[in-house]
Amino acid sequence: MAEQYIVGVGAVIASLLGFLFLYCNSLKRFRGLRKLKRAASMEFPKGNSVKKTGNSEGVGTRDIIIVGAGVAGAALAYSLGKDGRRVRVIERDLNAPNRMAGESLIPGGYLKLIELGLEDCVDEIDAQRLLGYTLYKDGKKAHVSFPLEKFQSHVAGRTFHNGRFVQRLRKKVASLHNVSLEQGTVTSLIEENGIVKGVQYKNESDQVLTAYASLTVVCDGCFSNLRRSLCYPKVDIPSYFVGFILTNCNLPTKNYGAIILAHPSPIVFSPISSTEIRCMVNVPSEKVPSVSNGEMACYLKTQVAPQVLPELYDSFISAIEKKGNIRIAPNKIMAAAPHLTPGALLIGDALNMRHAITGGGMTVALADVVILRDLLRPLHDLSDASTISKYLESFYTLRKPMSSTINILANVLQKVFSASSNPAMENLQHTFLGYLRLGGMFSYGASAMLCGLCPSPLSLAFHFFSIAIYGVGRLLLPFPSPKRLWDGAKLLWVASSILLPYIYSEGIRQMFFPLTVPAYYRTPPKKGALLVQSMLKVNL
Repeated sequence: MAEQYIVGVGAVIASLLGFLFLYCNSLKRFRGLRKLKRAASMEFPKGNSVKKTGNSEGVGTRDIIIVGAGVAGAALAYSLGKDGRRVRVIERDLNAPNRMAGESLIPGGYLKLIELGLEDCVDEIDAQRLLGYTLYKDGKKAHVSFPLEKFQSHVAGRTFHNGRFVQRLRKKVASLHNVSLEQGTVTSLIEENGIVKGVQYKNESDQVLTAYASLTVVCDGCFSNLRRSLCYPKVDIPSYFVGFILTNCNLPTKNYGAIILAHPSPIVFSPISSTEIRCMVNVPSEKVPSVSNGEMACYLKTQVAPQVLPELYDSFISAIEKKGNIRIAPNKIMAAAPHLTPGALLIGDALNMRHAITGGGMTVALADVVILRDLLRPLHDLSDASTISKYLESFYTLRKPMSSTINILANVLQKVFSASSNPAMENLQHTFLGYLRLGGMFSYGASAMLCGLCPSPLSLAFHFFSIAIYGVGRLLLPFPSPKRLWDGAKLLWVASSILLPYIYSEGIRQMFFPLTVPAYYRTPPKKGALLVQSMLKVNL
């Protein structure tokens, strides 16, 4: 009865603010979508009108150079190639990636695949449907299902081997005659008078070559060696994922991942094939044992294994004992901080990274691709780099709804899910799980953001406010006392100290007041204006 009272009061207050939030958000999204649809519907030229610049040294000049053929690079190359652009893609290694990152695609990302015509890339790779997660803590659990009722039956999350998925994307790229896909390592960007004209790279024979294009898109992933030329990178590594594959076992609920809120940090299980389950143990950066001397195996057996679900325990131990099965990858966090560089653009993990606990990275990358494709569609001529750069500045604002929502959720949850000696943090964990167990609009809204179906910073603020009210109410009942009031204040302080820095790093203005950003209103430059500017530059 008391819990229902808390929920009722919290819902009334939060709903009043939520109505204002969602009204403003719907207005913002309507204007943003109208802008993108207007750009996407404009006629695209069949011919090529890009002016060649400089000497191509035998490798040819293209409309666009894409550095990297991972998820973002391959998807962008295919979408631009389908639009008639001549594209050169340079990837450091065209063999199938063997990595444990990029194995989870949430429903929002799958919808972006459909928009790009790439949904068949999750076929024939033994991908598993993902319908939600089950969270476990202290013998209790909370079931979080993705809200997919309004979508067709094939719409769901997918989990798979990253290498298989990437190779399917690259195969689609290679099928286009106007897109060249080659192996090489890009060493630097070629600049003239502050304008990027192309790239210098080494091919498979270690021969140094140069390639030129009117626009260079850098999407060479989280280990990008070019981002320093195009943004102000500030990378934080709060933890590492220790990963390995379990066999001969099944998760408690089919098509659902499992997240255990263990000590000192969470453990994530998700199926990546019909016979394999990926286990990811989050280990704080300051406590990473060595794999080579056996310390990691000992740590996993003694500290982590006792907290694993009983039905997974035997397979967990077997996986640890399997030689070469344990791998470590850093969880990098980097807010997008680009500086405008005519002739070049950053997207994907090269631009922006978040903690991998929610598996939202590929969804952000694919959303970037959709926005950039739609912005480029009406452009007949890419030769005036400065004018094009000012127009494409709107990309960084238009991407905020999806990127900031997923980024903040991932970064906040990794902190909330990590154990702490602070009782307020423990209260925050129980508050979050209790909020999800309420069901209805509470768990529905939170899971919609978690799976990329509701990319709205205002909805994020609304649910944070609701969780805060619920958490304080739990602590105050049945009767407020000085200690309970103090505990409630500490909970609000801890929650705010976690959330607000990430909101600040993402950009308050771009997140909540995008209509006040001048770049938001940039329209495609007219062909005549580009021609006049080009002639003036030639005369000067």
